[in-house]
Amino acid sequence: MLAATVKLSSKGQVVIPKDIRDSLHWGVGVELVLLTTEHGIMLSTKPPEKKKLSAKSLRGFLQHTGEPVSTKQLCKPVEYDNDRF
Repeated sequence: MLAATVKLSSKGQVVIPKDIRDSLHWGVGVELVLLTTEHGIMLSTKPPEKKKLSAKSLRGFLQHTGEPVSTKQLCKPVEYDNDRF
Protein backbone atom coordinates (compact mmCIF):
# COMPACT_ATOMS: atom_id res chain seq x y z
CA MET A 1 0.00 0.00 0.00
CA LEU A 2 1.38 3.39 -0.97
CA ALA A 3 0.76 6.64 0.91
CA ALA A 4 1.39 10.28 0.07
CA THR A 5 0.75 13.72 1.51
CA VAL A 6 -0.69 16.22 -0.96
CA LYS A 7 -1.91 19.81 -0.79
CA LEU A 8 -5.20 21.22 -1.97
CA SER A 9 -4.66 23.94 -4.60
CA SER A 10 -6.41 27.31 -4.64
CA LYS A 11 -8.79 25.81 -7.22
CA GLY A 12 -9.59 22.83 -4.98
CA GLN A 13 -7.44 20.44 -7.01
CA VAL A 14 -5.27 17.59 -5.73
CA VAL A 15 -2.46 15.97 -7.71
CA ILE A 16 -2.23 12.21 -7.25
CA PRO A 17 1.49 11.30 -7.29
CA LYS A 18 2.71 9.44 -10.38
CA ASP A 19 3.88 6.35 -8.51
CA ILE A 20 0.39 5.91 -7.04
CA ARG A 21 -1.31 6.53 -10.42
CA ASP A 22 1.03 4.01 -12.04
CA SER A 23 0.42 1.37 -9.37
CA LEU A 24 -3.34 1.75 -9.91
CA HIS A 25 -2.99 1.89 -13.72
CA TRP A 26 -4.74 5.26 -13.80
CA GLY A 27 -3.92 7.02 -17.05
CA VAL A 28 -4.96 10.33 -18.55
CA GLY A 29 -8.74 10.66 -18.73
CA VAL A 30 -9.59 7.91 -16.23
CA GLU A 31 -12.91 8.75 -14.55
CA LEU A 32 -12.91 8.68 -10.76
CA VAL A 33 -15.64 8.72 -8.13
CA LEU A 34 -15.08 10.75 -4.97
CA LEU A 35 -17.10 9.62 -1.93
CA THR A 36 -17.20 11.29 1.45
CA THR A 37 -16.94 8.99 4.47
CA GLU A 38 -16.96 9.55 8.22
CA HIS A 39 -13.15 9.42 8.10
CA GLY A 40 -12.60 11.71 5.09
CA ILE A 41 -12.85 10.82 1.41
CA MET A 42 -12.50 7.72 -0.73
CA LEU A 43 -11.42 7.85 -4.37
CA SER A 44 -12.07 4.97 -6.78
CA THR A 45 -12.45 4.36 -10.49
CA LYS A 46 -15.86 4.87 -12.00
CA PRO A 47 -17.42 1.54 -12.96
CA PRO A 48 -17.92 1.15 -16.71
CA GLU A 49 -21.42 1.91 -17.93
CA LYS A 50 -23.36 -1.02 -19.30
CA LYS A 51 -24.14 -0.52 -22.94
CA LYS A 52 -27.79 -0.74 -23.89
CA LEU A 53 -28.25 -2.70 -27.08
CA SER A 54 -31.10 -2.18 -29.47
CA ALA A 55 -32.66 -5.06 -31.36
CA LYS A 56 -31.43 -3.44 -34.57
CA SER A 57 -27.82 -3.50 -33.36
CA LEU A 58 -28.07 -7.28 -32.93
CA ARG A 59 -28.88 -7.82 -36.61
CA GLY A 60 -26.57 -10.45 -38.02
CA PHE A 61 -25.52 -11.65 -34.56
CA LEU A 62 -26.76 -15.18 -35.24
CA GLN A 63 -25.48 -16.67 -38.46
CA HIS A 64 -27.36 -19.35 -40.43
CA THR A 65 -25.02 -21.30 -42.68
CA GLY A 66 -27.52 -23.70 -44.24
CA GLU A 67 -30.07 -23.27 -47.00
CA PRO A 68 -32.30 -20.18 -46.80
CA VAL A 69 -35.52 -20.75 -44.83
CA SER A 70 -38.72 -19.26 -46.23
CA THR A 71 -41.02 -17.10 -44.14
CA LYS A 72 -43.75 -19.73 -44.65
CA GLN A 73 -41.47 -22.41 -43.19
CA LEU A 74 -40.52 -20.17 -40.25
CA CYS A 75 -44.17 -19.47 -39.41
CA LYS A 76 -45.25 -23.12 -39.69
CA PRO A 77 -46.62 -24.56 -36.42
CA VAL A 78 -44.17 -26.72 -34.53
CA GLU A 79 -45.14 -30.30 -33.81
CA TYR A 80 -44.01 -31.60 -30.44
CA ASP A 81 -43.16 -35.20 -29.69
CA ASN A 82 -44.40 -35.89 -26.15
CA ASP A 83 -41.98 -38.81 -25.79
CA ARG A 84 -39.09 -36.44 -26.26
CA PHE A 85 -39.82 -34.32 -23.17
